[in-house]
Amino acid sequence: MAGIPHDHYEPTTNGEKWLHRRLPIVGLMYDTLMLPTPKNLNWMWIWGIVLTFCLVLQIITGIVLAMHYTPHVDDAFASVEHIMRNVNGGYMLRYMHQNGASLFFVAVYAHIFRGLYYGSYKAPREITWIIGMLIYLLMMGTAFMGYVLPWGQMSFWGATVITGLFGAIPFVGESLQTLLLGGPAVDNATLNRFFSLHYLFPFVIAGLVIIHIWAFHTTGNNNPTGVEVRRGSKEEAQKDTLPFWPYFVIKDLFALAVILLVFFAIVGFMPNYLGHPDNYIEANPLATPAHIVPEWYFLPFYAILRAFTSDVWVVIIAETLTGGIIDAKFFGVLAMFGAIAVMALAPWLDTSSVRSGRYRPMFKWWFWLLVVDFFVLMWLGAMPAEEPYATFSLIASAYWFAYFLVILPLLGVIEKPLPQPATIQEDYEAHYAPKVGGTKTIVNPAE
Repeated sequence: MAGIPHDHYEPTTNGEKWLHRRLPIVGLMYDTLMLPTPKNLNWMWIWGIVLTFCLVLQIITGIVLAMHYTPHVDDAFASVEHIMRNVNGGYMLRYMHQNGASLFFVAVYAHIFRGLYYGSYKAPREITWIIGMLIYLLMMGTAFMGYVLPWGQMSFWGATVITGLFGAIPFVGESLQTLLLGGPAVDNATLNRFFSLHYLFPFVIAGLVIIHIWAFHTTGNNNPTGVEVRRGSKEEAQKDTLPFWPYFVIKDLFALAVILLVFFAIVGFMPNYLGHPDNYIEANPLATPAHIVPEWYFLPFYAILRAFTSDVWVVIIAETLTGGIIDAKFFGVLAMFGAIAVMALAPWLDTSSVRSGRYRPMFKWWFWLLVVDFFVLMWLGAMPAEEPYATFSLIASAYWFAYFLVILPLLGVIEKPLPQPATIQEDYEAHYAPKVGGTKTIVNPAE
């Protein structure tokens, strides 16, 4: 890893030397497994392996499901029923794929909020953060298109509502919506487009994941203190780090096993808990469901989308200043995507010189309020677009933007941080070193 001195792979046999000169894949695997990793990482650093598992699971189950699925409006619903009833293990494949998407988003939200709390987006890791946000956007697009494929009532009407948002974009909206749908409305061309892109995007995500891992292998892992690994010599670096194998691999695998116990319990005993019953009714363009809601992982941003109605003062001002170009519908679209954009801009909006939230007493309060706000928005997204939920949605949306655009920049100026440890080793000794005879004994297998 660039910047941190450590032992690199050295081929010994003639065969290894021959391969290493032509394709250094063994050296790449060795350097990845023996990556010097901050030894004070806590359990919030286990989500990477969960996300990797989810991506592999979704790709494998998705490929098998695609072998039996028919992307046509007359046959899509029946083909899903065929998978469930006639394909060997088809019901399990579908339920793993369906609930695997939910686990994917549970892990990615935990991963994102961990990064926001410990300042993993700060220099020199801005590119890692931006790539991560691109992966998240592609995940959302992939999940949305996949939700349409069963061609149930909620699939059809969810696609109708969400694709209708693109028509709100001034000047190019109608053409863009037609291009996305393949026609004037959600129909067979739409289903074919979504199936094709739903199959393609996971492989694009896999490529971005490789770049994401490469990026943080270059800069090094962040850690709960936010203090960087010492890079003066190999001996100093070893005091702050442990090899990724076996210490963190075993820790990650243990955490993955616990999470999979819960995952397979849900798949086996309550696979439709997170779904909507209307999606087991075949799509009918002539019958609109009483309450159209997206999957749970879209709900916070769906609440933000609906919060900005035509009677909200900021929408009125925007509409007046732009001569009606930005109306309530378009403003809602801007707010929804803007809620993700402000997260991506966190490296430049956070003005504090202290990386980790552990040493920022004022920041902690505002951050945990943001977490609560996220779950409140999730709840509001599932509620009808009426009072008092509309007002609550507007307040929760306002706080989301205020946190990133106002509170983070101000905290860097007014907040007085707590003292930080000088090194990772010092933090490790304070929290993890075993006590022997009333004193702490440092155990570092790398030394």
